[in-house]
Amino acid sequence: MSDHDARCPVPHREQNGDRRRTAPPGEPGTPRVEVLDGVWHVRALPLVRQVLREADATVQAGFSAETARQGLTGDHPPVLYADGPEHRRQRTATAKFFTPATVSRRYRDLMEERADELVEQIRRDGGGELSAVTLRYSVEIAAQVVGLTNSDVDGMSRRLERFFDGPGTGSTGARQRWLRARLGAVAGSVRPMWAMSAFQFRDVRPAVAARRKQPREDVISHLLEQGCTDREILVECLTYAAAGMATTREFIAVAAWHLLEDDRLRAAYLEADEPARHGTLHEILRLEPVVGHLYRRSTRELVLEDGEERHVVPAGALLDLSVRQANLDPQELGEDARQMCPERSRPKGVRPEAMSFGDGAHRCPGGFIAIQETDIFLQRLLRLPLEFAHPPRVSWAELTASYEVRDVVLRVGTGQGWRAPSPASTAR
Repeated sequence: MSDHDARCPVPHREQNGDRRRTAPPGEPGTPRVEVLDGVWHVRALPLVRQVLREADATVQAGFSAETARQGLTGDHPPVLYADGPEHRRQRTATAKFFTPATVSRRYRDLMEERADELVEQIRRDGGGELSAVTLRYSVEIAAQVVGLTNSDVDGMSRRLERFFDGPGTGSTGARQRWLRARLGAVAGSVRPMWAMSAFQFRDVRPAVAARRKQPREDVISHLLEQGCTDREILVECLTYAAAGMATTREFIAVAAWHLLEDDRLRAAYLEADEPARHGTLHEILRLEPVVGHLYRRSTRELVLEDGEERHVVPAGALLDLSVRQANLDPQELGEDARQMCPERSRPKGVRPEAMSFGDGAHRCPGGFIAIQETDIFLQRLLRLPLEFAHPPRVSWAELTASYEVRDVVLRVGTGQGWRAPSPASTAR
């Protein structure tokens, strides 16, 4: 148990309630470590962090990695599936694209320009469907970082949405099978599916051709310099599309949901300086991590010590690391960890978003850019007199253990839209 007195010094809510909007029903929060059908379920924050940081003890097992590796060829495995020295080499080489200084210098003006345009369009139209708007926004920003800038952004947004949003989205089991088929196709199938093929020929190929002639400061140019094949570049582009476009889109929607349903929180956010605004977004992300579970396969015996309890994980075991539950760990973040509290105190070494960007070798490199582009967009959006037309719809994708927020229909200044229930009525 942590000796840190983790708590919220200024409770945002008077009642003890669960402020989350994207929690799958029935997901267990205890015990802190549990073995079910041979899978080690780890829910304690320090233990999740330990597993992710012991890079020599585990390898990537999430995002269908073990299936995908069977179809991988070539000398440059995708960064998502690589481990060990090769992964460190790739991450070191691309880190320069994601530093706060680089992001602010190269992309802030673009973020502000696009946010101004999209929010103005919402104002003129009297509203809009937020997830569609944020897809367009997040795709354009991520495309600049990756180098997918030689095709129509609206068209690319549609192609990526078709790739990631298959039929049967109401059924997470069907969706899991559909996504696995596509990720397997990305990694090594003989005949890529049409959605991936359209993305390859209309978006990736023109960008690659342009950078063969004139390299730029982006990921595709770096991959060409490393001698990557067209297939390897395609896989990396889809990896960055999932990480930089799909997940940021979801977070912007859920952050807007929290801020629009709470007048006091929204006012404090809009009046705050940038570090404080980022703190609020990190706290929302702690409560609502887009990717709720990470998976690792142990390569050697791994000892997990949680207070007086000692767990010995054998080599070859599959570990299910619950980001959602680690982010609510009462021993580390207080008994009120399910509440919203941007001023929450934390033990040393615990980030404000907890494990939402992962940790260790595979920690998300785009964390800063995701928070900055979310902040820039929401600063503008939330100054409009907005309300929901009806409650947003949440579903879950089992493969990525992530949520999807859809039907986020906003109206401007009608006074007749749906309002979130009062805090007392939503306490659980």
